[in-house]
Amino acid sequence: MLPLRAVADAEAISGQVRAHLAQGGLIAYPTETVYGVGSAPDAAALQALAALKGRPARKPFLLLVSGRAMAEMYGLVFNAAAQAMADEFWPGPLTLALPGGEGKLPDALRGAEGGIAVRHTGHRAMARLIDRLGHPVTSTSANRPGSPPAPGADGVEALFSRAVQDGTMLVLDGGVLGNVPPSTLVDCTTPVSRIIREGAIPRAELRRRIGRLAP
Repeated sequence: MLPLRAVADAEAISGQVRAHLAQGGLIAYPTETVYGVGSAPDAAALQALAALKGRPARKPFLLLVSGRAMAEMYGLVFNAAAQAMADEFWPGPLTLALPGGEGKLPDALRGAEGGIAVRHTGHRAMARLIDRLGHPVTSTSANRPGSPPAPGADGVEALFSRAVQDGTMLVLDGGVLGNVPPSTLVDCTTPVSRIIREGAIPRAELRRRIGRLAP
């Protein structure tokens, strides 16, 4: 277990985390909503992550990025609505399903609508770690299907004890997180955006802050 409670922690552990992910390892980490588990954005690591979660291959994972520039570096495309929402709500609990990324990101990340779900996490230490890694990190909640996410690093470690013990998973300790709703998920693969999941940011708040471009 490594500490990830402050930006300075992210700087200190980035080399170790980078090496672990480069070898196909998985990580558990804090976000602004719940603890997540994830990997580097490559096909083999995604298979390992799906196996850990007991998750169907057809259900994709989202990506955490350090900002819009990183998403665009991987070929993801922001239409006018996506630009407006990213400018207003990133970093924060808003996930955008974006088109693009062909040849740069695994197809297993692509949802039924054809987009890849992306969020600039509002957890400052995790965002800095992703920036230091130089690549996105895949993300899914740190739980078993049908169960609530573990609230703290100790709970995550206990939940995935076998993966921790065999060195597959590295747990990043961000303390105990509050009971926060999941991120709001918006499909931006078409000119008119639509809400897939209403979460931490209500539809009314999206409309209040970005007007006609909101879903």
